[in-house]
Amino acid sequence: MFKYYLHMAWKSLIATPVVTSLMLLAIALGIATCMGTLTIHHMMSMDPIPEKSQQLFAPQLKSYGNTVTSFGMNDGFSDQLTHQDAINLRHSKVAFRQTAMLKTGFAVQSDNADVAPKLKSARAADSDFFAMFNAPFAYGNTWDKKIDEQPVEVAVIGEKLNQELYGGGDNVGKNIFLNQKAYRIVGILKHWEPSPMFYDLTGGSFNRAEQIFIPFSLLPVHELPSWGSNSSWKNEDVYTYQDKLKSETHWIQYWVELTDVQQQQSYREYLSGYINEQKKIGRFNRDDATADLKNVIQWLTYNEVVSEDNSVLVGLSFLLLVVCLVNTIGLLLAKFLRRAPEVGVRRALGASKAQVFLQHLIEVGLLGFSGGLLGILLAQLGLWLLRSNYGSYEMLANMDMTMLLTAPVLAISTSIIAGLYPAWKICRTQPSIYLKSQ
Repeated sequence: MFKYYLHMAWKSLIATPVVTSLMLLAIALGIATCMGTLTIHHMMSMDPIPEKSQQLFAPQLKSYGNTVTSFGMNDGFSDQLTHQDAINLRHSKVAFRQTAMLKTGFAVQSDNADVAPKLKSARAADSDFFAMFNAPFAYGNTWDKKIDEQPVEVAVIGEKLNQELYGGGDNVGKNIFLNQKAYRIVGILKHWEPSPMFYDLTGGSFNRAEQIFIPFSLLPVHELPSWGSNSSWKNEDVYTYQDKLKSETHWIQYWVELTDVQQQQSYREYLSGYINEQKKIGRFNRDDATADLKNVIQWLTYNEVVSEDNSVLVGLSFLLLVVCLVNTIGLLLAKFLRRAPEVGVRRALGASKAQVFLQHLIEVGLLGFSGGLLGILLAQLGLWLLRSNYGSYEMLANMDMTMLLTAPVLAISTSIIAGLYPAWKICRTQPSIYLKSQ
């Protein structure tokens, strides 16, 4: 019976091409708008590391002076640490893994002197970085943990840069030149693009991951510049790089991996003890000096990665879908009522209200499915235009399988909801009226 109703639905749709086209376009436009905004919202709000998002934490310290009324975020915490605090926290034995990090950059060149150097961003981090954030290795591995304390010029590079400089393959052991300084490659990563780039949101939530990673311990050796945010609450004479390392400038990102609740509690106690220790030496002299830990999801929420404006756009797009569906209801009602004489005869010949109702719902479902497919194409076109014109949307404006499956389901379900009243109206047709007219 379903196959028969589907056949009848198809014949009905092609019998009225103009009305069918208008309904298809209305549904497709509503679905395309919804799926475009919903896709960006979905990509923004994704858990970038679901297997560990409850174990990775960003420590925050409320360390500015008593004379300062506000600093950092609204709650008084900065989203970064000073260099001296980062170095001090690295000595903790409480965390399972931990890393200080900083975005920097170099003029990059391979050992082929004929290839011109290219300016690339890089990340100075500790050896735990890769295991903490599940960065997968294609060749080699991270540097020895001793290098976190005793700096050596080594580097881990990404798959893309490996392809760009060497044509791909295992190039562990070769030299890469950063600002004309030779660094030995110890590892090459597979494709790795966490989105959002949660471990450093200071320069933008959806930047691409760096393709060069070097030991954090090299900062004072080569006086590496910060390519990220730098902020300070204190007027200080900072003339040299060493002055900056000792200053109250917040410019270092810091993450710890805490595997269970007990370890998390122990680390909170450690931070509390650290604050008291710093107070004794004349730092952290605020009356309300304290510390906080935020896991990945809390960190994304805290930094408002999914803005309120984006949520408003999603809501407005669904309002547009409602408007499109209201127009579709009017067209469906007009189309179905034109078939009232035919339905009256069918009812007189024994067709029940339920059968008539089901037949028209299947027609509406087919219309919704077709409109959903067309809506996906329009949404993909819109997302492609967005990626082409705005580089910052390159990682966001992409439908994943969840969104591709959501579109037809949304189109069919909303179309059926819109078709309930027209289908109910036509199934209540009184056969006697049309039999007399015949």
